[in-house]
This record gives sequence, structure tokens and C-alpha cells, in this order.
Amino acid sequence: MKTERPFDEELKLLKEKLLEMASRAEEQIALAVRGLKDREERLTCQVLEREEAINLLDIEIDEMAMRLLALRQPMATDLRFITSAMKIGSDLERIGDLAVNIAERTMDLLKHPQLKPLIDIPRMAELAQEMVRDALNAFINGDDKLAKDVCERDDRVDKLNDQVFRELLTYMMQDSGTIARAVDLILIGRHLERIADHATNVAEDVIYMVRGKTIKHRAEEGREARLKTCAGGE
Repeated sequence: MKTERPFDEELKLLKEKLLEMASRAEEQIALAVRGLKDREERLTCQVLEREEAINLLDIEIDEMAMRLLALRQPMATDLRFITSAMKIGSDLERIGDLAVNIAERTMDLLKHPQLKPLIDIPRMAELAQEMVRDALNAFINGDDKLAKDVCERDDRVDKLNDQVFRELLTYMMQDSGTIARAVDLILIGRHLERIADHATNVAEDVIYMVRGKTIKHRAEEGREARLKTCAGGE
């Protein structure tokens, strides 16, 4: 007869699976950008080969969380932890997908001469990796201050992405022969910006888990106020 694991042990195992998934996602970002920067097809192929492992972990985390919800009927903090774990697993899976997208764009770029030295894109990747790492550390340690710091770093990645876009747009305007390569690099910048967004989602889930307070969609508050003003509201 199979012995039931203690609840605390099951929660610990769920944490460990999330850490493993986060580590793999972070490594995928690093490999994808190294493949781009060093023009190494071998590294981009590794990213594509490792995608399935992240997908399987996502499924496993979902199944573990659903089992805990169904059989343990957790309350309060434990309930928020488990539901947050499910959402975080989904964000990590998307981060893995975006790393694969970067690798695929790199495969196209490797067929042509390098357009320009890469400076801002590797910096974006470094910032995004740090955000993913710190968001998961905040989750594991219940550190809402670190989670808030991760959220605030998102603007730095956005600004770098805007800078990349403007620079590459100049290349395209000056020489139509650069358009295909510039578009691939713009898309890579966009993928890194989206990775940072998913890290921010994880950090917001941590704040919800710790405080029981949702901070998502804060930007919508300002938008709604402006719309109310335009409509003649007070």
C-alpha cells in the first residue's frame, strides 16, 4: 500500500520542481543569447532540444498542484502558494517558448553576415535572466520586497528594447538590404522584453501569495482615470 506523503513534504516537492523549471528556463535564455552573440549554431540547437523538458515540468507541476487542491483542500497561505505555483509554472513555460523563438531567429541570422556588434540585446538578456532568478527566489523565500524590486526592473528592459528598435530602424532606413536581419533582431528584442514581462508576472504572484493583495493591471487605473476625464467625469 502506497504511503501518503505529509502535506509539508508535498509542498516542498512542488517548490523543488518550480526551482528546477526556473533553472532550466534561465539556462535556455543564456544559451539562446550566447548562440546569437557567438554565432554558434550548436548552442541554438541545444535550446531547441531542451524545450520538451520544460514542457514536461509544466505538466508535472500542474498535476501536483491540482492533486494538492483536490485532496488536501488547503486554506489561506497554502492555498495562495499552490495557485501561485500553477500560474508561475505557466509563465516559466512561456519563457522557455520565448527562448526557443530567439534560437529560431538566430538560426535565420546565422545564414547571413552579422549586421552589427551586439551590445544592448545581451544586456537585455542579462537583466531578464536576473529578473527570472530573483522572482523565483522571492517565491521560494516569500520575499515580497524582492518581488517588488523585480517588478520595478521591468522598465529598464523596456527602455533597452526601445533603444534596440530605434537603432535597427535607422539601419533599415539607410539600407534596405539590412531589413531581414534587422527585423530578426527586433523580434529577438521583443522576445526578451516579453521574458521580462513574465518574470514580472511571477513577482506579482509572489506579492499576492505573501500579502493576499493583487497588484496586477495597475497601469489600467491610470488609463481608466484618463478615460473618465475624457468622458466628462469628475
